[in-house]
Amino acid sequence: MKGYLKTLLAGASMAIAGGMAAGQAGTDETINFVLNWVPGGDHAPIYWAREQGWYEDAGIDLVIENGTGSGASAKKVGVGRNELGIADLPTMLQARGKGADLVAVMNIYANSPYGIYWKKSSGIKSFEDLQGRTIGNPPFDAARQMWPAIAKVLNIEPDSVKFVNVKPNAKIAAMESGSIDATTNFYNVHYIYQRIFGDDMGFVALRDLGFNPYGNSIIANGEWLQENPDLAKKFVSVTQRAYATCAQNPEPCIETLAKAGSQKVEDVTENWKLVVELMTNKTSTENALGYFDPSRMATDYEAVETSFDIDAYDVTTAYTNEFLDMSIKMPTATN
Repeated sequence: MKGYLKTLLAGASMAIAGGMAAGQAGTDETINFVLNWVPGGDHAPIYWAREQGWYEDAGIDLVIENGTGSGASAKKVGVGRNELGIADLPTMLQARGKGADLVAVMNIYANSPYGIYWKKSSGIKSFEDLQGRTIGNPPFDAARQMWPAIAKVLNIEPDSVKFVNVKPNAKIAAMESGSIDATTNFYNVHYIYQRIFGDDMGFVALRDLGFNPYGNSIIANGEWLQENPDLAKKFVSVTQRAYATCAQNPEPCIETLAKAGSQKVEDVTENWKLVVELMTNKTSTENALGYFDPSRMATDYEAVETSFDIDAYDVTTAYTNEFLDMSIKMPTATN
């Protein structure tokens, strides 16, 4: 009888403990987070931190949703379908100018990822030789959308190149076949162009030519942000810490992303190396990882206003650094 009672009490204790754990889990706040695209190297720290339980420890039940482009993620977050997400910053600034309720809370790419690719065998030696040539990309391509501002910085006429509609997954094939002279892409897939074109690859990073808006950034729905500042701060702090940790010790993060995205570890590794380059800038190493410099933001807004028909607004209302942990910085020496 005593053994039975002991077992009964032990079972009751376990049930109570289980109930408490369930209750604690139930207190987690759900954040529906939409990516800008399918899982890639630049998302590895978020997947890894979730796997490690960092978001859960902060009281966050993080639900990650694949994206279909920065325009789509900005729209979803802007209308409140998702509380947080990732979008290319100029795209986000444009969406805000069209009425989307958006605020950027942390940048991932402190450098612009925009790049132009061509074949040297086509006779193109530099970006100046693109005048009179065709650039193939989708109508919604970020660099194509920003072309008026890019052309202004490059000191060429915007209509000096002809844009040809090409699907995102057909850019390389179109350039290989010669049906287009050049294309644009984000630098984090640079390794793919190197593998395919080798020494025949021509490339220029627009940031090296003076066009360097912030790139992929974490964006929040404005109304949600006002109502949940503490939760937003927890999310941003965890995310900052995850990116800094993965920059110093990338292998576990890469392996986690490779599993999540059904990708080869070697491909994610190459992708991540380029992501680290895009993350490393004076603002991320000296101010804080994810920091928005006010003067750069003013320049970015001017570029967007030049390129798009938007309702003018005060750019300082479109971003905030208040949720950043200023002690977390991008390491200057990374693996």
